[in-house]
Amino acid sequence: MKVLSPFGPKIAIIKIPKNIVNKINQEVDKILGDKKKLKKSDYSKKLVGQVKQEIKLDNKFVKNNILKFITINIKKYIKIGTNRNVKKISLKSLWVVRQFKNEYNPIHFHSGNISGVGYLKIPKNINKSRKRLKTNGTIDFINGTKTFLSNSLFNHNPKVGDMILFPNNLMHTAYPFKRDGERRSFSFNIDIDKKTFDIFNG
Repeated sequence: MKVLSPFGPKIAIIKIPKNIVNKINQEVDKILGDKKKLKKSDYSKKLVGQVKQEIKLDNKFVKNNILKFITINIKKYIKIGTNRNVKKISLKSLWVVRQFKNEYNPIHFHSGNISGVGYLKIPKNINKSRKRLKTNGTIDFINGTKTFLSNSLFNHNPKVGDMILFPNNLMHTAYPFKRDGERRSFSFNIDIDKKTFDIFNG
């Protein structure tokens, strides 16, 4: 695990094992092939993304296939960031985002205490551009105002298997891209115990 930022919000970047990426992709593809299940799993109306589809994954599937990995890494993230041992981790929601050409996710923040995003599919050369700054298909995290020796943006060019953990209130945006293919990711929100979350406690 790599935890970034000596000042301001701390961001953790982790690699998801290939078998977990494959299991989630298989589950999403299974849902996409079942119209009844797809309608039941539609999560788009609860989210801000200007994207083709957002799908809530079944709680049982999440618990059996990815929750343990998320929980282990949130414990590490909080220990590194605060030197505290989190007592309770509770998943609020986890959903998959299917983003295609010219779609985007506007600047927003999440509920819960800790949020995360993991990448499942990325089109080849997604950020290809004639411009020097290649932000197509990338994610920006935004905090404060740029000053001397302090940047207000952190840009990440996602690769399949990347997972990023961040505080829920850290604003972020996913840029559109011009390539064919699907940029598939999952996002989640986590609550932790109030004692650990309370910055004035200890």
